Amino acid sequence: MTVKLDRRRALALIGAAGTAATLPAWGFPRVAKAASGRVVVVGGGFGGATAAKYVKRWNPDIDVTLIEPAERFYTCPFSNLYLGGLREFESIGHDYDELRETYGVTVLHTWADDVDPEAKVVRTRDGAAIAYDKLVLSPGVDMHWGALDGYDETAAEMAPHAWKAGPQTRLLKSQLEAMADGGLFILAAPANPYRCPPGPYERVAMIAHYFKTHKPRSKILLLDAKDSFSKQPLFMDGWQSEYGDMIEWVSLSNDGKVVRVDADALEVETEFGNRHKADVLNVVPPQKAGFIAERAGITDASGWVPVKPATFESAMVDDIYAVGDATIAAPMPKSGFCANTQAKVVAAVIVAELAGREPPSPSWANTCYSLIAPGYGISVAGVYHVADGRIAEVEGAGGVSPREAPAAFREREARFGAAWYAAISNDTWGTTGA
Repeated sequence: MTVKLDRRRALALIGAAGTAATLPAWGFPRVAKAASGRVVVVGGGFGGATAAKYVKRWNPDIDVTLIEPAERFYTCPFSNLYLGGLREFESIGHDYDELRETYGVTVLHTWADDVDPEAKVVRTRDGAAIAYDKLVLSPGVDMHWGALDGYDETAAEMAPHAWKAGPQTRLLKSQLEAMADGGLFILAAPANPYRCPPGPYERVAMIAHYFKTHKPRSKILLLDAKDSFSKQPLFMDGWQSEYGDMIEWVSLSNDGKVVRVDADALEVETEFGNRHKADVLNVVPPQKAGFIAERAGITDASGWVPVKPATFESAMVDDIYAVGDATIAAPMPKSGFCANTQAKVVAAVIVAELAGREPPSPSWANTCYSLIAPGYGISVAGVYHVADGRIAEVEGAGGVSPREAPAAFREREARFGAAWYAAISNDTWGTTGA
């Protein structure tokens, strides 16, 4: 069988090329050494670390400070592969040596606790007050504790969300390993919007792979607060072909929405009153922008950050920019790739504005790979621009993997996904993961 690789599919595969896929369409701005300024970046993930790096790359004279509490940053992308037994945890960890040593970014490992937009100062937990001319916030997401009855930080220690890579991810892995063969794993997936739209569905695939190889009598119940999800036909085809009847998906219309959690009993209740008891319970709750965005006064009633489409400057406070999962940037998904491309646009805007120049016209790209089984990858891609004052998808410039594809095609996409992760990690932190 031959699969036609047209423009849509070509764009869906650009992530394998790495750095070229993470650059805005207008490329590198002209380096401006004449102007300088003070830029503070809060958050050292795909968005924040990229913004700090590219401001310095495009104008080394700008003073850049990155505030990030973690000395080693663990990524949500590829954390599902760790749960599935296909990666070591340290392979998704990255440090900040390149930003310090190659680019001259001042990296402070502390919490940013407050922002004074009038004084243009960021206050840290250790008592420092750091002045800025331009502030970039890339705080990721916080769990919206209390939005789901019974689910709070204490409950998460028994029924982990694992939606921030780190101790929660390790906790969930240890629970899976301790579960007896024949047990039931339940994942409760939230309504939109949330970090990484395909994430819950890749997670159940990776846990199904772990069960298939270690605990083959076990089952997975996916309770969903939605009637559809990203790459749904591709996921469901893959689940069926690789895992048979191990995975059951229950949609919103079929009473899949979890409304109450009893973490002590490892039990959830859906909105029609049905109760489901797990041996391992993974609750992905509603989310909102990381807390420093609210402290800076740039979130709206939704809990997310509205931005000016062309620049990603806050729609509410001047000289504060937001990138990544915290933003309201639909139709762009909340993904690591989008955070990286948004950060480059913001870096170019800041370099231009500090030099007194007009910012370039932006465009953004996204490619998201998901692994269903070893050697079985799928993807979705999109290209975005500003049209009629709004962020819009470029028609015909993206797409998803074809459903009717041979095994060799799926295997290539799995390899492309691994290459994408190595490339974007190198682009962001200068490390690729082991």
